[in-house]
Amino acid sequence: MKQRVAGYILAGGGSTRFGRDKALVEVGGRPMIARMSELVRRVTRQLKIVAGPGKYEAFGVEIVEDRWPGEGPLGGIITALEDAALSASRPERNLILSCDMPFLTQEWLAFLGERAAKSKAQVVFAHSASGPEPLCACWRTDAAAELCSGFERGVRKVMEGIALLRAEVLDGADWKRFDSAGRLFWNMNTAADYEEARRTLEAGSE
Repeated sequence: MKQRVAGYILAGGGSTRFGRDKALVEVGGRPMIARMSELVRRVTRQLKIVAGPGKYEAFGVEIVEDRWPGEGPLGGIITALEDAALSASRPERNLILSCDMPFLTQEWLAFLGERAAKSKAQVVFAHSASGPEPLCACWRTDAAAELCSGFERGVRKVMEGIALLRAEVLDGADWKRFDSAGRLFWNMNTAADYEEARRTLEAGSE
């Protein structure tokens, strides 16, 4: 799977609800962007970060400048897919993840990529107990054109973009075995979420 899938981390959001750049907050003693980068590198052939210019260069990962900063994650996803289409390796599929999911595991991401490699869908993602999880998904590179067309017509929500594509949704029968603690897709939208994640991971390491 690693040879066929590229990885992109979305870190271009404004973190307005969070109050500061959540890609840089430390969880388990490391900035989230560093944790996510290490995780994604284990399961993909290449890794890039979609973000604003000049951000996160200190982490040694190539930055792809978000074509539509401030327009939400769908623009970042399209930016990633268009970059993949132009890259020398031109991967067929791409794991595209939000930067604020501290409980994702290598095992789940490997499963997601392998499942996508066998699928005819343009995007594969899970539907968790909290709802659809489109910011932890595996996308076909050739989905960029349809998404971009929708974006130009005013589509901004990721799920509305997915509605334009062939999608495969993974239910609990697929993801629950990777989520014994019920936190696999948990993300940090607020400072309170961050504190809970930090306490949980610190308690688990004791």
